[in-house]
Amino acid sequence: MADLKLLEDLIALAQTGSFVRAAELRHVTHPAFGRRIRTLEAWAGAPLIERQRLPVVLTAEGEALLKTATQVVEQMGQVRHRIRSFGAGGEAVLRIATGRSLARTLVADWIARLRHRAPKVLTEGTQVELSTGMMQDMAARLEQGRVDLLCCYEHPALSVQLSPGRYRYMTLGTDKLVPVSQADSRGRPRYALQEGGPSVPLITYAGGLAMERIVGDRLEATPYALAPFLRSDSLDAAHGAVAKGLGVAWLPWSMVAADCRRGALAALGGRSEEISFEVRLYRSRARLADLAEAAWEATASRKA
Repeated sequence: MADLKLLEDLIALAQTGSFVRAAELRHVTHPAFGRRIRTLEAWAGAPLIERQRLPVVLTAEGEALLKTATQVVEQMGQVRHRIRSFGAGGEAVLRIATGRSLARTLVADWIARLRHRAPKVLTEGTQVELSTGMMQDMAARLEQGRVDLLCCYEHPALSVQLSPGRYRYMTLGTDKLVPVSQADSRGRPRYALQEGGPSVPLITYAGGLAMERIVGDRLEATPYALAPFLRSDSLDAAHGAVAKGLGVAWLPWSMVAADCRRGALAALGGRSEEISFEVRLYRSRARLADLAEAAWEATASRKA
């Protein structure tokens, strides 16, 4: 039997159609990923990839193995879910992956609603395990069966590639990115977005962060003079930099609304400067552990 990680490699390659992107998804170097695919081909005894074509296409043998690999990985994930669905003390555990900022805003609100409005789901004998990090890493956790649910941003500029055949989602909420600046004692913004106006220091995001893709898509067409000043791998750090008066950043309204209402920050521009996006909750189409299924159904019924 081939190593499970090699089957997961084949699935990643089929999903991305690129050795480079699949290697990134699997957190290995491009050469190492290529060696792993060749190892799988040696085990199968046949070429699995048509290497002369771009994007990468599987051979007939590769397609046959992919079908079985998908079933095996999914079944192993289900077994892992059942094993891990209970903590060391025997309590049921709901495992959720999400981004750092979502964990303290929308996800925290959602868990609170579940606990108070669906007490039969998150009972006294249950626990919630929250994993946070880069969205690509969190999506990998869902694919590997290490979590039950993934809560993430969704926008055309993002590319969380979860196969519709294996995963489904519901929209948990909507949010928007708003350009904000530190406000003075009179509530006036320290910086202003003015077409043809002076250059404004920009606080933006490091590659790999979901917001970097969303904001970058908008900044390509902005009419304002923005001078990149600070790049952050954290929304919280960007929020802190804006609060210190270091520049302007596009931040989630759910994060800055209270600051704007009390006059610590000021929203800039009008609705044309806002970037709307969804927050989605993903799960496997296979049956989850009882607690995860109950949490999903309770959330869906509240939204119906």
